[in-house]
Amino acid sequence: MTGLSAGHPSSADDGAFLDDFVTMSTFGATANQGVDRQAATAEDGQTREWFTGLLRANGFTVDIDPIGNIFGLLELVPGAPYVLLGSHLDSQPLAGRFDGAYGVLSAAHAAMRTRDQFAANGVTPTFNLAVVDWFNEEGCRFKPSMMGSGVFTGLLDLEKTLATTDAHGVTVAEALQAIDGVGTFTPPSIAAYSEIHIEQGRSMDDANTTIGMVSSTWSARKYEIVVRGEQSHSGATRMKDRRDAVLGAAKVIVAVNDLLAKFDEEAVHSSISELYVAPNSPVTVAREVRFLIDIRARESGLLAEAYAHLQDSIALIEAECRVSIDEIGASIWESGPFLESGIELTRSSAEALGYTNDRVLTLAGHDATNMKEIVPTIMLFVPSAAGGISHNEREFTSDADLVSGLNVFTHVVTRLALGELPESLNALEAAASR
Repeated sequence: MTGLSAGHPSSADDGAFLDDFVTMSTFGATANQGVDRQAATAEDGQTREWFTGLLRANGFTVDIDPIGNIFGLLELVPGAPYVLLGSHLDSQPLAGRFDGAYGVLSAAHAAMRTRDQFAANGVTPTFNLAVVDWFNEEGCRFKPSMMGSGVFTGLLDLEKTLATTDAHGVTVAEALQAIDGVGTFTPPSIAAYSEIHIEQGRSMDDANTTIGMVSSTWSARKYEIVVRGEQSHSGATRMKDRRDAVLGAAKVIVAVNDLLAKFDEEAVHSSISELYVAPNSPVTVAREVRFLIDIRARESGLLAEAYAHLQDSIALIEAECRVSIDEIGASIWESGPFLESGIELTRSSAEALGYTNDRVLTLAGHDATNMKEIVPTIMLFVPSAAGGISHNEREFTSDADLVSGLNVFTHVVTRLALGELPESLNALEAAASR
């Protein structure tokens, strides 16, 4: 980094970050040191308001786009594209306080540190800096997940997404309006994207690795299933006459788990979530069950194979239980690599600061999964402790690892702003041609 120091920030800077993290974690706080701030709830709105205030107090220009993404801009080079940094502030129900939120706050502090470093050393960077809180990354209140970045990248249609409803019939548009979360901002040209996140797994903690360079994503297929039978009396209806939707659903659930035996250990993951039963009443055989199936695999080919196996099982279950089973919605992303040049940039930054590092995979989906399809993208991980548990109040990353991650992330951000990622320079050519 020409003209800039690669040293560590002051303990006061680290302390300010940790203090902000403690404050941020009070919004939607749960009894067991977690948070519950699902997208566009009052708790999410409070967190967004606090974060917006933090950005403005530190010199950012803040705007919101039509899907509720919050952008904080630092214009350092008028007219130049931006290096975008961020993650998400929303959470799962009764979740941990680190998932997503750590990345958003790190983005703000890394951008501020980088700006101040440029000013102190009289350096003019190549790119501007911007911070983003992506709306509804978790997808628990509104499906699908990674909604804000999905609209931003063109993977999701804006109007259709705004019309999406939660379990109570509230649309995304209505929910965003309720927290003053709708804007008209059109984001500027983006040269690169970077995100730091907790690992949400145990591999880094087991290996005593401080910085993970995300090298590839797993593939995933998350889809909604409806099992339809016939409502009837649970006592009076003869067993041979029943068309029990719960029985059909139960057999599908077992089949989803049994998929794993067809593949190498840990090559495929599967789970079931969000069940709805109708009429969900005593003394009544259920007429309908809806639920979500989540299948993930190291490679897209394995995911397709797992899906085909499950379809075969579902056809047998339909005949056996005399029910119909239909797929009524799906969210899919393919496995794929991150930039090798970005991985190397992160590795050299970690080594410059003296931190252990290694390549890691991300089994979870992140907004970086969407962003890497349209701009040069770098993703970093810090370790998750407590056995790597996440989406749980016990989720934990130490202060030391949070700060170490921020220090390396700041180093990466500074180099991105200086144009040291070759692929990002294409944005300058595009801007010049407009």
